[in-house]
Order: sequence, then structure tokens, then C-alpha cells
Amino acid sequence: MIAVEKPRHRATAAVALQSARYEDGYRLRLAFTDGKVNVVDFGPFLQSSRHPAIRVYLNKRRFKRFTVEDGFLHWNDFDLVFPMAELYAGRISGVPSGSDTGPHHKATGQLAPQGA
Repeated sequence: MIAVEKPRHRATAAVALQSARYEDGYRLRLAFTDGKVNVVDFGPFLQSSRHPAIRVYLNKRRFKRFTVEDGFLHWNDFDLVFPMAELYAGRISGVPSGSDTGPHHKATGQLAPQGA
């Protein structure tokens, strides 16, 4: 006889970004692996930023060159990346200085603080 213990709980699968499609302005339609779809407006974040490495994405041709790779949305080889939780919630909030989550910029290696 072989005894096998059944797991008491089942781990839930992680949700990933499945696809992104440009809508208009600075809005993208994001579809997730669990079926959820959000239209996220990146405009307020980009327009409130004073950081030149982030402001370059106000150029719509550059903004439209996003990539979905391994479930993540990014621009220019992870030059600009947003937290999955914010994308899933459907809003980009910006982050106060000193926080360890939020939009990141590769060139500076730092968070992109709100209003930065």
C-alpha cells in the first residue's frame, strides 16, 4: 500500500500580462492571462514627470514602441517598466521617493518618483 498525502491548499497561478495594444493618446489596452482587460492611461504619469529619460516617452512614436516579454510590459529593453499590480489595477499612480516599488527607469537605476 502507498499512502500519498493530498495537499491541503492549491497554489494559485500568477497572473501575467498576455498582450498590449495601443488605443489612443497614451492609453494601452492590456489583457492578462486570467482574462481581465484594462485600458491604462500612462499620460498623467508621463506628463507630470520632470525626468528627461521618462519624458522622452511623451513622443508618441517612442511611446508606441512598447514590448510585452515574459508577461511584462516595458519600453526599450526594460528602459521603463511599471509594477504589475498597478497595470492589473488599471492605473499608474507614481511613487513617492524612497519607496521600493513603482515605475523604474533603467538609465538611472532609480525609481521614477511621482512628479520627478
